[in-house]
Amino acid sequence: MNTLELHYWFNDDSHSMNAFVQNKCEYEFLGILKEIANTFEVELIIETEPFGEGGLLRRFNIFTLNSENKNNLKLAIVSALVLGVFITPITTSVLKTTEHIIDKIFEDEEQKEIEKNKSKSEIEKNNAETEKIKAETENLKLDAEAKRQKLFNNTIIKKKRSNFYEVLDREPKVNQFSIQSKNSTHKLGFEEMFVVKNNFKEFILISDDLETEKIDNAIIEIITPVLKKGKYRWIGIYNGEPQSFNMKSIEFKTLVQTGKIEFKNGSSINCLLEVRKKINNEGVEQISGYDIVRVNNYFENDKPVETPEGKQHRQKLEADKQQVKMNFNLD
Repeated sequence: MNTLELHYWFNDDSHSMNAFVQNKCEYEFLGILKEIANTFEVELIIETEPFGEGGLLRRFNIFTLNSENKNNLKLAIVSALVLGVFITPITTSVLKTTEHIIDKIFEDEEQKEIEKNKSKSEIEKNNAETEKIKAETENLKLDAEAKRQKLFNNTIIKKKRSNFYEVLDREPKVNQFSIQSKNSTHKLGFEEMFVVKNNFKEFILISDDLETEKIDNAIIEIITPVLKKGKYRWIGIYNGEPQSFNMKSIEFKTLVQTGKIEFKNGSSINCLLEVRKKINNEGVEQISGYDIVRVNNYFENDKPVETPEGKQHRQKLEADKQQVKMNFNLD
């Protein structure tokens, strides 16, 4: 069993806090813990202990019913990475702040297993068993490192951490927060880590918008084109689903509105599509809009007709490729 301690520090001598603030913070904390545990494929049981004083101290005991050694290792890693998440600002990589955690856990575990109930002479007699333990530990370590890498861009963790500090930042009496991991006997597992209130904003997302995804040569079947000026949305079928689009290609809009391009049933375009994304309050990624930035060509009787901007883009790509080829030959 591991214990994670959340410690809310106050600017007075009280030992209580707003129940809505506390419950919201711990809802986000448990969400982060669950997300990391799911990534490491370990099913947790989480229990709370009575409150501790010194501000307000909350203990969460986490353990698994399956006490196999590999699950205990995963439990230790999950606990350590939760600490890493809560003390790593947005501008710093969680990977960087936790790069030594897995190494330390596995070094301690490997040494413990090798020396377990064995004298030095017994270890030397059982080299095969020792090497087997080392190999199993190394495989677990590689798997754990791959999963840690996966957590780097996890939007659920980023949003829930942001929610946690945003709520806590609004509580006037809180002047700092700390988190600590201990083993089953409440001895020190990882040292207590502090975040002062002045730094809470470094953990809060400025915007829920994500990086726009750019998809060139996207094919959209046009259902409803816009034939007059104004901020009206086009409707088309993309990836088998009807969607509304912002037509941001002024050139193509002008060609349509002046009647130089006519659409018929089943007409399609090949375009540069930008997909805007954002995360909701739970950190789940959602699509917030589609923008058609450039139309490469449209289809007449299933034959592609290149647009002026499509031609210009194609020629630029060809010129860039030729330049790269010439530079390669010079080298």
